[in-house]
Amino acid sequence: MEYLSLVGIVIGLFVLVFLALRGWHILLIAPLSAAVVLLMSGKGVVDGLSGPYMDGFIGFAKNLFFIFWGGAIFAKVMDDSGAAKSIATAILKLTGTSRYLYVILAIVISTLLLTYGGVSVWVVVFAIAPIARAMFRDSDISWHFFPGILVLGSWTAGMTMLPGTPQVHNIIPIKYLGTNTTAAPLIGVVAAVVCLSIGILYFNWIVKASKTKGCGYAGTDPKEDKIMVGDQKLPGMIISIIPSAALLVCMNVFKLNPFLAFCAGIVTAFVLLWNYLETPLKTAIDGAVGSAIPLINTCADVGFGKVVSTVAGFGLIQAALQHLGHGYVSVAVATNIMVGVTGSASGGLGIVMEVFSKQWLSYGLDPSVIHRIAAIAAGGFDTMPHNGAVITLLAVVGLTHKEAYKHIFVSSVICPVIALIVVIPLAIMIY
Repeated sequence: MEYLSLVGIVIGLFVLVFLALRGWHILLIAPLSAAVVLLMSGKGVVDGLSGPYMDGFIGFAKNLFFIFWGGAIFAKVMDDSGAAKSIATAILKLTGTSRYLYVILAIVISTLLLTYGGVSVWVVVFAIAPIARAMFRDSDISWHFFPGILVLGSWTAGMTMLPGTPQVHNIIPIKYLGTNTTAAPLIGVVAAVVCLSIGILYFNWIVKASKTKGCGYAGTDPKEDKIMVGDQKLPGMIISIIPSAALLVCMNVFKLNPFLAFCAGIVTAFVLLWNYLETPLKTAIDGAVGSAIPLINTCADVGFGKVVSTVAGFGLIQAALQHLGHGYVSVAVATNIMVGVTGSASGGLGIVMEVFSKQWLSYGLDPSVIHRIAAIAAGGFDTMPHNGAVITLLAVVGLTHKEAYKHIFVSSVICPVIALIVVIPLAIMIY
C-alpha cells in the first residue's frame, strides 16, 4: 500500500506541474492534485480535503496572514507614492551608461536594496523596468538579458539570503523554528556574495559576447518605444528610503514582531509620503486586498503538502531524505524539491516547515541554520517555467520563455544552488 501511495504522490505532483504549465490556476489544481493523492492512497477524498487539506490551508493563513497583509500594504505605499521608483532612479543614475558592466551592477544593486528594504519582488519589476529600458537602449544591450539581471538582485540575496530581510520567505521559518530574521547571518552573507558574484560574472561575460556578435538593444524589446520614466512627481531619495530603514530597524535592531515592524514601516511611509499619494485610502485598500491572492495561492500549495504528509507513501519519502547525508543536506534537498514541484518559494517553504521542521529539530540541528538554509533553498528550484512570478515578469517586460528564461534560470536556480553547495559545509563546520 505504501508503494501505491508513493505512486499517487508522484502522479499528484505530475498533475500539479503539468496543469500549471498548461495555465491552470493553483486554486483549481492544488485540490485536484490532492484528490489524486488521496484516491491512490485509499483515503476518502471528501474527508481528506475537509480535514488535512484545510488544516494545512488554514494553519498557514493563521500563522502568516498579517505578514502578507502588512507587506502588501507597505509595498503598495512605496509603489503608489513613487518612493520605490525614486530609490531605483537614484541608484541607476550613479553608474551612468558608459559601460555595460555599470548597468548590470546598477540594476543588481537597486533591485537588491529595494527587496531588502521591504518592497515586494512584484513591485520591483514595475519600478525598475521603465528606467532600465532607457539604460539598455543608451548602452545598446539586448533587452533579453534584463529579466535575468533583475532576478539576480531581487529573487536571491535580497529575498532569502541576507540576514534581516523582511521578505516573507525569511519570516515563514520563524513560526516553526522560534528563530528571527537575522538567523545564521554568516551563512546568509557568504551565500549572497557567492550568488551575486557568479551571476554578475555570468552577465558580464554573456553581454560582452552578445555585443561582440553585434547584438544590441534594437529589435529585442517589443515595447522599445515606451522608454519614458513618466512625469510623476517623485519624493526625494532620503524621504523615500526612511520607511524601509524604519522597517528594518524595528525588525532587526529592536526585534519587534515582524507584523509590528511592518506596521511601523507603514505608518512611517504614510506620514512621510502622504503628499505623494493621489488617494491614500485607496492605496491602503488596494494593498490590503492585494495581499489576499498571493496568500490564498500559497495556502492552496500548503494544503496539498499537508495531504501528502498524511498518506502512507510519505513515509518512504521521509526515509529517503534521512539517507541524503548530513541533516542540513536534507533541509536543502527537501526544500528545493518542494518549491520546484509547487512552483512557489513561499508555498513550498511553508510545506517543508509544516512537515519536516519538528523532525529536523529532533535530530539536534541548529534552528538558525535550518532557517537560513531552507530560506536560501526556497529561492532555488522554485523558478521553474511554471512559476507564477516568472510568467508575470516575462509578461511585464514583453518577452517569452524562449528569449529570456535561460538567463532567469542561471540567476535564480544555478547561482543559489551553487551558493548552497558552498555554505552547507561551512554550516557543518561552524554550527
